[in-house]
Amino acid sequence: MPAELYLGLISGTSRDGVEAVLTRPEGPLGWEVIAHRRHPYPAAIAERLAEVIVAEQGRLQDLGQLDASVGEVFADAALALLRQAGLTPDAVRAIGSHGQTLYHAPAAAPAFSWQIGDPFRIAERTGIDTVALFRQRDMAAGGEGAPLACALHAACFAHPDISRAVVNIGGISNITWLRPGQPVSGYDCGPGNTLMDAWIRELTGQPFDADGAWAAAGKVRYGLLDTLRADPFLALDPPKTTGPEYFSLRWLEDRLATVGDIGRDVDVQATLTEFTASIIADAVLRERRPDEPCEVLVCGGGVHNLELMRRLRERLGDVPVAQTGSLGLPAEQVEAAAFAWLARQTLEHRAGNVPEVTGAAGPRILGCVIPGAAPQG
Repeated sequence: MPAELYLGLISGTSRDGVEAVLTRPEGPLGWEVIAHRRHPYPAAIAERLAEVIVAEQGRLQDLGQLDASVGEVFADAALALLRQAGLTPDAVRAIGSHGQTLYHAPAAAPAFSWQIGDPFRIAERTGIDTVALFRQRDMAAGGEGAPLACALHAACFAHPDISRAVVNIGGISNITWLRPGQPVSGYDCGPGNTLMDAWIRELTGQPFDADGAWAAAGKVRYGLLDTLRADPFLALDPPKTTGPEYFSLRWLEDRLATVGDIGRDVDVQATLTEFTASIIADAVLRERRPDEPCEVLVCGGGVHNLELMRRLRERLGDVPVAQTGSLGLPAEQVEAAAFAWLARQTLEHRAGNVPEVTGAAGPRILGCVIPGAAPQG
């Protein structure tokens, strides 16, 4: 009987390491995580990623070597997860590797999305068939290349009687609407953690605002909040996606320069947290239908920001808010699990995108498959 375990790998915009999950098509949701590991980047690679992504510095040779190095870390993460689970590579049917995004440019002509983390090295090191380069096929078909986790959200979280808005708060926040008997819809809302992380890193050197404690000590500056909320991306109709290359520290500093009184540094953090909560709440409330039974399920690293979650609940009022973990899929594992799920879709020649979400010309089988086994004969 062939192996029915799938391993998912992803590194988000925080660039702190690789989320690795081992999954199988079982359990109450039809897709369950049986092992999880957060595998940190070596300091030198994390620093190099920051130089390339944030400072936009890098020669072609440097970028090629970084691609190879990140691929090695992804392979390390996969092998370490297998050891942790007490399994050997032959127990896994495939790896789905998203890689590390360097740049996502859906509005460019031609549009592109660039992930590094050489999948050939992952396949070579692990001996496991590896599926990668998921976003590119959707973009070749005219789509935004994102969000891609919507298909997993629909498979796992759809309810026969209740509308659910699945909100992922990673570097960027996105929403998936799951309505009984209706097509899936979704899009990027705007910044998730990216601006909050960038500001606290710039001012204090801390990689993120633990529990949102720094933001909780500040005061929202509503003049600044209005300026942030005036960004034209927020008014665009779906399909739409964005990334930290747009909502960057430079983007924030440009807007800070136009506002007279921004208060203390901690007030900026409070305002950024309110900004993130407000655009997510807007996405829910704008599309919620009158008298529609509705609940919000949140996943992604943003669930650990207690101040952000408090502000989001406050803005959503009577709309129930829960984490995806309450249904059996832990919030911080959903994105990696999605790419494990997409790997299975690809191997079984099934579409992985949702055209209504990405804007692609139609359903597409995503990614390319790199055989892990040595050739026979």
